[in-house]
Amino acid sequence: MSTVSTEEDVREACLQLLTVRQRSRAELEQRLRRKGFEDDHIAPVLDKLTEVELIDDQAFARTWVQSRHEYSGKGKRALAAELRLKGVADSVAAEALSHVDEESEELRARELVRKRLRTLTVDDTAAATRKLVGMLARRGYSQGLAFRVVSDELTAAGAATDEYTEDSP
Repeated sequence: MSTVSTEEDVREACLQLLTVRQRSRAELEQRLRRKGFEDDHIAPVLDKLTEVELIDDQAFARTWVQSRHEYSGKGKRALAAELRLKGVADSVAAEALSHVDEESEELRARELVRKRLRTLTVDDTAAATRKLVGMLARRGYSQGLAFRVVSDELTAAGAATDEYTEDSP
């Protein structure tokens, strides 16, 4: 990057970043600073791009939540953390997360457990339960939902689940 940047340089860099994927305003600002652009050129460009709706944190958050929930199997807690890292305001994140209802979150958790059960040998139900609950926890699902789904799916798969419950040590 040259030592002197202009708003046009910042605008071009923004458009290149937005061509790859939609980004939050804070994420763009951070990337531009890392590229060495001056703050007094960044703010006016981001303001203009927000005004013409090329930067829209609400749309970004909705798209991010839908995509990561559907394709990566992330739960609400993980999605909220990801949005925080992307610089999305808590109120905007909460609105986007409201589109993931309990039913769709449980359905997605069941799909993940069923998929993992196809490759998991269930000799020890307690060990299988720990592995599956751990997998769901890492993806941001609540402990109660994880235990319920794992118990149901192990039972449906024919494993005895009464050996290990959520309250077990």
